[in-house]
Amino acid sequence: MIPELRPEILQEICETEMPFGKYKGTLLVDLPVNYLEWFQRQGMPAGKLGMQLSTIYEIKMNGLMDLLTPLRSVRKPKLPPKTTFRF
Repeated sequence: MIPELRPEILQEICETEMPFGKYKGTLLVDLPVNYLEWFQRQGMPAGKLGMQLSTIYEIKMNGLMDLLTPLRSVRKPKLPPKTTFRF
């Protein structure tokens, strides 16, 4: 059975941050391959995050990161928090 193909999954991978662990706060697309390989061996998390990690793992293992280049440039940069000075 072929899973449902949804192009927005790739955009989500470029915008979603890892919610826990050693790389908490890192975009899924920027996770190192060895971390993704560890998940592959240990078992991917359940649900949407597991699907996203499996997808980025396959993309990286097959040398397809160029597919994500146009999507990464669309990402809005994070603004640093405003500093409030009190006198």
